[in-house]
Amino acid sequence: MAYLFCTPDEQQQMLERIGVDSLQTLIDEIPKELQLNRPLDLPVALTELELEQHLRELASNNIGASARACFMGGGAYDHYIPSVVDEVTSRGEFYTAYTPYQAEASQGTLQAFFEFQSMIAELTGLDVANSSLYEGGSGVAEATLMAMRCTDRVGRVVCLGSVNPEYVATLKTYLTNKTTKLEVVPTSTGTCDVAALEKLADDQTACIIVQQPNFFGCLEDVEAIGKLARQSGALLVVSFDPLSLGILKRPGDLGADIAVAEGQSLGTPLQFGGPYLGLLACRQQYVRKMPGRLIGQTVDRNGKRCFFLNLQAREQHIRRAGAMSNICTNQGLMALRATVYLSLLGPQGLKEVANLSCRKAHYAADRLKVIDGCELSFAQPFFKEFVLKYRYGADVAIRRAAAANIDIGPALNHFPGLDWLSQEDRDQSVLVAVTESRTKDEIDRLVSALAAS
Repeated sequence: MAYLFCTPDEQQQMLERIGVDSLQTLIDEIPKELQLNRPLDLPVALTELELEQHLRELASNNIGASARACFMGGGAYDHYIPSVVDEVTSRGEFYTAYTPYQAEASQGTLQAFFEFQSMIAELTGLDVANSSLYEGGSGVAEATLMAMRCTDRVGRVVCLGSVNPEYVATLKTYLTNKTTKLEVVPTSTGTCDVAALEKLADDQTACIIVQQPNFFGCLEDVEAIGKLARQSGALLVVSFDPLSLGILKRPGDLGADIAVAEGQSLGTPLQFGGPYLGLLACRQQYVRKMPGRLIGQTVDRNGKRCFFLNLQAREQHIRRAGAMSNICTNQGLMALRATVYLSLLGPQGLKEVANLSCRKAHYAADRLKVIDGCELSFAQPFFKEFVLKYRYGADVAIRRAAAANIDIGPALNHFPGLDWLSQEDRDQSVLVAVTESRTKDEIDRLVSALAAS
């Protein structure tokens, strides 16, 4: 049901039609004892998130119903999505829109992408952003190839071992038929060993890739890593969590030359693994080497603001040898969802989501690490995600949580790319992510499930 307000002029027209001079005159006709002249005895108003949580709790009382709570991490997260995101993006003109081949004829689509680019550029602290890639893993790979073009170096790419192993696997696939050597720097402490990294950064290195927060949830010293990259003439590629930027420094402020991200947390549901959204932003001097599309703003012959497809150096529009990428589409609908989501949150909302996620994650970690058989795998600062080491095994932890209608994970033994960790660490360690959507009761329920003998 839609609720439409009346303008003052419309109200006056209605009053004149019924022969009343003011709304107060109508109210005065109600007997005094029936007028609302006192505060209502109502509970404190709930936010949309709180209201939905309350309704889910009520629904869980139905026979056969279960109130599951998602604490799963590893690159896709259960953040709250305001209902207006679905309402706007499900409109026919958005939901069915496809990349136009005569782009300038679709000004609405171009404007939506332009607003998306502007928000991502501001979010990252970099000069320019493209109008999206497929997802986070291909974003890392595309940024790496871009760095190789920008530096004209193809000898070596250095990637921290704390980068999502699925992203590293994607990058390896991209480099399969190239002579470039991919160096993955192991870590046993949860963050980068800068001394070990320094030995690999030389005049053959195209870029250093770091994730912030990293795959284990820990915070890297990105500025120190960026300094090493600049000393060797390499570019710094930062894979970031968009919502963490509500409280953490932006990639551009940390010295990133190219920033990429998985944009799923910006208003896209988990939806069984996709489709998701890849973000990419860079400094102005590298824009001609950027993959994907770039929407620009200009004026038409009548001086009116309009938009155009400014850059599209991809295989579908340019000869193969001159193409920046074989990415032949973008995630337009997911980018639109991100645009609506970010416009709703604004800077203050982004900060609140980040703060809630961080504080709830630390509350969960503090409760869990005192349980017999539990400890945090890494003693490093973290944002909203951490690695929990469970003496009885990660698979046991996942099963016990599932029995309490809670999903955690994945276990580290799920990722072959982490084989530089000991077998025991991989078998006993599981990721736990806590977003603003999780409640204290859900966290306490998880603690109780893992504390059970």
